[in-house]
Amino acid sequence: MTELSFGLDTFGDVTADAAGAAVSYAQVIRDVIAQGVLADAVGVDFFGVGEHHREDFAVSAPEILLAAIAGQTRRIALGSAVTVLSSDDPIRVFQRFATLDAASGGRAEVILGRGSFTESFPLFGFDLKDYERLFSEKLDLFAHIRQGRPVTWRGSIRPPLADQRVVPPVEQGLLKTWIGVGGSPESVVRAARYDLPMLLAIIGGEPARFRPFVDLYHRAFAEAKRPVQPIGVHSPGYVADTDAQAREEFWPDYRTMHGRIGKERGWPPMQRAQFDHEADRGSLYIGSPETVARKIAATVKTLGLSRFQLKYSAGPLPHSRLMRCIELYGTRVIPLVREMLG
Repeated sequence: MTELSFGLDTFGDVTADAAGAAVSYAQVIRDVIAQGVLADAVGVDFFGVGEHHREDFAVSAPEILLAAIAGQTRRIALGSAVTVLSSDDPIRVFQRFATLDAASGGRAEVILGRGSFTESFPLFGFDLKDYERLFSEKLDLFAHIRQGRPVTWRGSIRPPLADQRVVPPVEQGLLKTWIGVGGSPESVVRAARYDLPMLLAIIGGEPARFRPFVDLYHRAFAEAKRPVQPIGVHSPGYVADTDAQAREEFWPDYRTMHGRIGKERGWPPMQRAQFDHEADRGSLYIGSPETVARKIAATVKTLGLSRFQLKYSAGPLPHSRLMRCIELYGTRVIPLVREMLG
């Protein structure tokens, strides 16, 4: 198995200040940069920033934030979480991340996904009825571009390319690219078909229920007679000094975020008992460093992971608490998990 690495993800949620008022978008962006710099300082391996196009998230151009973080760090890998490829241009996506890779000295990664939010489709003039076709064809084009050779490609979503070079190329090797997978066996097989690492977004329920996806991924590589690529997990969580403190600090803002999105999607309001159940048995990694480390270690062993990424932001949860969470994750949780796994 590839050496285990640990990441942090944020969607750039619009946070609250000490008085409970919403922080400006500009300040949230500056705060996310500070969070990424801290993550590097405390030993986190990867920092991911999501792409959204709605009022409750401040980040619509993650590559620019990542470049700002790259200029203040030297070690941490930097990437998206995720890039909504369906409503973007694969050539431009590659160019932006190849540029980030150059600026960061080879630390760029891209996680490609279809996106669980769909605001980017009407914003950029795409029809949701083409949801599957757009991602399938654009991923195929991106895979061709990623090889670093002149591209000849034909599909239905854009004019064909004939022996077209895409610049800048990645300086060394291939651009590190993951496929984000939510809950579709087809997405698992697609990641294997393109010989790409798979990142499972597990945001609820017991992590073990995703073991069939892991097994399917391994079977697909075995049938292709290729070595299996790394598997990672992205899940929400929060670290504080004690279990009780973590739950009491995280619950109100997590409930706010869940309720806001739930109104759009027809979810019932989250109750405290449901929250506690997810923290106890599901995919909320909440608690003291020891509690969170034990839960991460169990997930790593159950699913055979090469990376775990904690989505640490949640709605209006303040910047100061996010910074403390990052500090504890890097200085306490990561070393404990490594120790537990030997």
